[in-house]
Amino acid sequence: MRNYTLITQFLVMGIPHTSGLENVLFTLIFVFYMFNLPGNLLILLAILTSSSLHTPMYFFLGNLSVLDICFSSVSSPKMMLCLMGQDCTISLQGCAAQLFFYHFLGCTECFLYTVMAYDRFAAICHPLRYTVIMNHRVCAIMALGTWLGSCMHASILTFLIFKLPYCGPNEINNFFCDIPVVLPLACADTSLAQRVSFTNVGIVALVCFLLILISYTHIVISVLKISSSEGRRRAFSTCSAHLTSILLFYGPVVLIYLRPASSPWLDSVVQVLNNIVTPSLNPLIYSLRNKDVKLALRKALIQGIHTGE
Repeated sequence: MRNYTLITQFLVMGIPHTSGLENVLFTLIFVFYMFNLPGNLLILLAILTSSSLHTPMYFFLGNLSVLDICFSSVSSPKMMLCLMGQDCTISLQGCAAQLFFYHFLGCTECFLYTVMAYDRFAAICHPLRYTVIMNHRVCAIMALGTWLGSCMHASILTFLIFKLPYCGPNEINNFFCDIPVVLPLACADTSLAQRVSFTNVGIVALVCFLLILISYTHIVISVLKISSSEGRRRAFSTCSAHLTSILLFYGPVVLIYLRPASSPWLDSVVQVLNNIVTPSLNPLIYSLRNKDVKLALRKALIQGIHTGE
C-alpha cells in the first residue's frame, strides 16, 4: 500500500506551445464568443416570434441555438480569464462539472443532428405524410429524448473518470477538462475507464453518423427522382446548411476521439474550433441561405426597434 495525497484542484495550462500569444488568443476567443451569443439569440428570437417558423425543422434549429450558446460557455469564460493572467486553477468538482456539461451538450448536439436529418428525410421522402410523421408530440418526444439520453451518457462518463483518485501531477495540457487530458493524471488503473469512455463516445458518434448517412442516402435518391431542376435545387438547399454543420461537428470528433495517437497541441486547436468557432458559425450557416430565417430576423429586429421607440 502506498500513501497518496489527493489533489483538490487542477492547473489549466492552455493550448500547448502558444506562450507569448495570450493576447492574440484572448482577442480571437472573445470575438467568436461575442459573435456566438447574439447570433444564436437572434436565431432563437426569430423562431419564437415568427409563426411561419413554428415547424419541426425550426423547432430543432431553436434547440441547436440553445445548445451552441451553452456549449461554448462551458470552456470559453474560464479560458479567457486564464489568458488575461487571472487564476488558471480549477477545483476537482469544477473539472468534473466541466467534463459533464461538455459531453452532455456535445452528445445532445450529436443526437440533435441525427433527429434533424430524420426530419429532412421525412419532409423530402414523405412530403404528403410529413405533418403526421413529425407532429408536435413526436417532435417533443425526440427533443426530450436527445436531452435525457445525453444526460445519461455524460453521467456515466463523469462517474467513471472521477471515481478514480487523483494525487498529482495536476497540470491539464488543454484549456478545459476533457477525458484525454484528465484520465492520464489518475493514480490508479485507468484501463476500464479508458475502454468504456472512448468506446462509449465512439459508438454514440458512429451510430449517429450512420443514421445521418442512411437518411441522406434516401434523400439523395428521392431528390434525383424529381424531374424539375428547380425542385431538385430547392430540395438540396434545405439540406445544405445541415450538412455543413454536420461536417464541422464530426470533423473534430473524429480527430480527437477516433485517432489512434494523441497530440496535445492538435487536440487543443481542434477543440477550440469545435467549442468556440463552430457554434459561432452556425447562425451564419442557417441564415445566409435561408430566406425564411432572414425575413423573420428582419421582422424581429424592426419590431424591437419600434418597441424601443
